Amino acid sequence: NLVSLSNYSDTATNVASKVLPSIVGIKVSYTVNSIFSGSQAASAEGSGIIISDDGYILTNNHVIGSNDSSYYQVSEANKITVTLYNDTTEYEAKVIGTDSQTDLAVIKIDKKNLTPAELGNSSNIVVGEFAMAIGNPLGMQSSVTSGIISAVNRTITSTDGNTYNLI
Repeated sequence: NLVSLSNYSDTATNVASKVLPSIVGIKVSYTVNSIFSGSQAASAEGSGIIISDDGYILTNNHVIGSNDSSYYQVSEANKITVTLYNDTTEYEAKVIGTDSQTDLAVIKIDKKNLTPAELGNSSNIVVGEFAMAIGNPLGMQSSVTSGIISAVNRTITSTDGNTYNLI
């Protein structure tokens, strides 16, 4: 029995075309103070998702937050810029709030008429469902990948001692 995957592909391309305009690239500039090399400027990149048409963006706290070890200290972000889908303009962002426990942060740019994402309800997810990840990993804009939900309500503890209940 052959199974056609054309509907699967149609679903993926339709989801990508709907979600991509709500995905942003984020660049962060900060200072790293190392016991080996002193103080140096550094940068990082990540993704975010527009949550309101007036410039509020949800991202991960680790994208914009500091991260220290016994060998180095990373400053809070000196500058955060956001690039919109199909737009090379860099918009300066300000941090509205952060939460290291949930690894979430909200930033804001001064721009109106943006395309906010339509968020779902993660409590309705079941094992085996189709899932997509859309973002700008390592600055590679508009990346899309897919998979399936392999588990729900899985509890893990990170190396920093935080416990998460994950999909």
